[in-house]
Amino acid sequence: MGRVTERRRVIRIRDGAVSTRPDTLVAEEPMEIRLGGKPLAITMRTPGDDFALAAGFLVSEGVLASAAELANIVYCAGATGEGGSNTYNVVDVRLADGVPVPDITLERNVYTTSSCGLCGKASLDAVRTTARWPLDTSPDTPVRIEPATLSALPDRLRAAQRVFERTGGLHAAALFTTDGELLDIREDVGRHNAVDKIVGRALQQGRLPLSSCVLMVSGRASFELVQKAVMAGIPVLAAVSAPSSLAVDLAVETGLTLVGFLRGTSMNVYAGEHRLTLSAAASTD
Repeated sequence: MGRVTERRRVIRIRDGAVSTRPDTLVAEEPMEIRLGGKPLAITMRTPGDDFALAAGFLVSEGVLASAAELANIVYCAGATGEGGSNTYNVVDVRLADGVPVPDITLERNVYTTSSCGLCGKASLDAVRTTARWPLDTSPDTPVRIEPATLSALPDRLRAAQRVFERTGGLHAAALFTTDGELLDIREDVGRHNAVDKIVGRALQQGRLPLSSCVLMVSGRASFELVQKAVMAGIPVLAAVSAPSSLAVDLAVETGLTLVGFLRGTSMNVYAGEHRLTLSAAASTD
């Protein structure tokens, strides 16, 4: 669709010298997600991978868990702009026959997925009880990762951000193996959208749950991102910045390994340290 970036004229000032030049900006447009023809949510996103975004969003909502539960996703023909052309900003998700359509309204959705509208024990309980694939919290879990492997992920994430290199204005989410192999990366103005695109593509490819993977995100780790990781069965979430207190609470509650401030060889492990191969002499002060 060619709408990932746009060009705008800017005035550039460098060391007192003034010039005009075109600048490349990341595109941002609203997308409405409908379920069975009924409005469900509106998100601001970077166009591209829209069907994966919608599918991943519904995974995080507990609606979808496999490609077999999804009939199709289509752009709504009625979304028209100037001249009657389709804006490609409205998608409708149809579930497969026999899959119940949950009673989700736009008002409920704003409550359950907004990073600023969630709080308290009810939020934690809701994710724990609706997760299709509870995370293995045993100390003997087969998912293990070296801190040195985690340390290499931010650079690998940044190196794979093609649009960021052109715009400097969007987030990324990447899926890695526990050996540090890059499996997929998506970019978006919203880090939650980037994660939904990752998870949605995995659902479309029949790869859920992502029980042997590490999710790496740019920026901070919010409650919403921890929720999305848990709902996709991802055992390890790493971020280059800080988590919120509720994100840590949810990680502890569900058994997710949560790593923040991942910069160089330094990192903070907030939950799920049993999946990291730490030195026996590590201090617990």
